[in-house]
Amino acid sequence: MARIVDRRYDSRNKSAVNRQRFFKRFRGQIRKAVADAVAGRGIRDLDKGESVTIPAKDLNEPNFSLDRRGVWETIFPGNDQFVSGDEIPRPIGGGGGSGRGSASDSGESEDDFVFQLSREEFLNFFFEDLELPNLVRTQLARLKEFKSVRAGHTPTGVPTNINIVRSLRGAAGRRMALSAPRTAALRAAEQRLEDLRRRLGDSDPEVRAFMEEVERLRKRLESVPFIDSYDLRFNNRILREQPTSQAVMFCIMDVSGSMDEERKQIAKRFFMLLYLFLIRNYDHIELVFIRHHTVAKEVDEQDFFHSRESGGTVVSSALRLAEEIIKDRYSSDLWNIYCAQASDGDNWENDSPVCGELLTTAILPYVQYFAYIEITQGQPQNLWCEYAKTLPFWPERFAMQRIETLTDIYPVFRELFRKKTA
Repeated sequence: MARIVDRRYDSRNKSAVNRQRFFKRFRGQIRKAVADAVAGRGIRDLDKGESVTIPAKDLNEPNFSLDRRGVWETIFPGNDQFVSGDEIPRPIGGGGGSGRGSASDSGESEDDFVFQLSREEFLNFFFEDLELPNLVRTQLARLKEFKSVRAGHTPTGVPTNINIVRSLRGAAGRRMALSAPRTAALRAAEQRLEDLRRRLGDSDPEVRAFMEEVERLRKRLESVPFIDSYDLRFNNRILREQPTSQAVMFCIMDVSGSMDEERKQIAKRFFMLLYLFLIRNYDHIELVFIRHHTVAKEVDEQDFFHSRESGGTVVSSALRLAEEIIKDRYSSDLWNIYCAQASDGDNWENDSPVCGELLTTAILPYVQYFAYIEITQGQPQNLWCEYAKTLPFWPERFAMQRIETLTDIYPVFRELFRKKTA
């Protein structure tokens, strides 16, 4: 009987199929673990892997077993209740155990299963069924990013970069150029020698002189080398600026007196989700943090979420500052611009129409997407009503949603960035 032995080496991803089957089976538990990981991370630190714990009870396979209750008819070779030395009744199913902590007289358990999600797997689970709306990958060059590309041939280089075909082609051309006049002179001399031999014979001094000339021309023709160092050509490579896809994300948040710490934390979670979503679609992301009450300021991430400054509410100050920053630093021809605004919706009555005008004329024409979330448990506020007038004119670039509690963040985010069906 013939036997076939497969001696091929296993690939580094030999368990990838089994891992995908495992993900498919425990997708619900993994999704929950990934969602819980958001709470303890900063905006820029969210793009990492994660350890996922699955309870041991969820790993058990369903099976049938006999119940110890009821009436049993068994035959034992000896006493089934105790053995010599027992002072108290034995627990059913055994007992005892090892490890730290207080001892128990009953029960048994199994450690939970813990495994590590890679960065890519973490992001795939977090953003399933989502897409970036109105995504236009604008190409631009970053000064410090280059790519090595082919740039013809050069007469100098290392042996590993030699181009054999190009070198032999050059050698053949050189031999043809050098040999052509010598071959013509040799043929003419040979023809002249034949004529002299027929007229004068081989012993004539003139014939002997022509014989020496023919031999000299042959040696000159044979002295042309097959290949010379001048013929060698090497592949040339240069560093060329590599176009990359970049975006800027504006985080705009109301820090007036009505925005308490709970609302700020809800806004932070939403900004974290948007940032994590953008880095899956762009190679380079810049963040701009704008906080406002009656006056808007550009701050760093620490001050954006934790500064204690507060006051009244004039939302138009933040939109004007965003407009200035876009014009000064982020041209829409070179940057993909995304804005996320979080507010409780409360605004000075006379300022809301100004906000609608600024949003329509100064912001939306230059951005890829603008998402507004209103964090409130009551009725929509005046800012929401003003923004709602703009929504029908910019349905592809502008979206609005309301958030009441922490549990609403992810559903609202999925609604804002869900895939569009045909």
